[in-house]
Amino acid sequence: MNICVYCASSENIDKIYFKAGEEFGEALAENGHSLIFGAGKFGIMGAIARGCKRKGGDITGVIPRFFDGANVMFKDCKIIKTDTMRERKEIMESRSDAFVMMPGGIGTFEEFFEILTLKQLDRHRKPIAVYNVNGYYDGMLGMLKSSVSEGFMAEKCLTLFFVSDNKDEILNYIENYVPFSYYKYEKS
Repeated sequence: MNICVYCASSENIDKIYFKAGEEFGEALAENGHSLIFGAGKFGIMGAIARGCKRKGGDITGVIPRFFDGANVMFKDCKIIKTDTMRERKEIMESRSDAFVMMPGGIGTFEEFFEILTLKQLDRHRKPIAVYNVNGYYDGMLGMLKSSVSEGFMAEKCLTLFFVSDNKDEILNYIENYVPFSYYKYEKS
């Protein structure tokens, strides 16, 4: 299975996140999965790629050409270069069977919410998981629940993704996921 991981490229984060990234990358490879990611060599991105590579995993990085010369690319993988960030996201989406969001910043949030919105709109039926390392996404999850309680979002939207702080639970969810249509679910 090709698993897309959205996550931080920052090096200015606690070491717990690097460790979780490397371990998740290793687990992907050990379970026979391929990694699709943003091709960065720094932050959690680099940690996942290093972990996956260490265990012999298949890795594809997707990166816009405007990063050429910036020395930010993880080069020990298949590389796909794009002209824009939009094209990058489309390639990552089309080549992936599942999506995992690990801790990250504004780019990670944007990627997650786009793929979540597309699932709600029935543009795909792939599993989405939030790997909530160290409770990083507790605040975001609280915001989503507040959106439900305030009537801005249907409670059933919360079923479009899975949340765990355990890599094995994340992989179990993805590997045993049964696709469903949000719209069919909504009508039942």
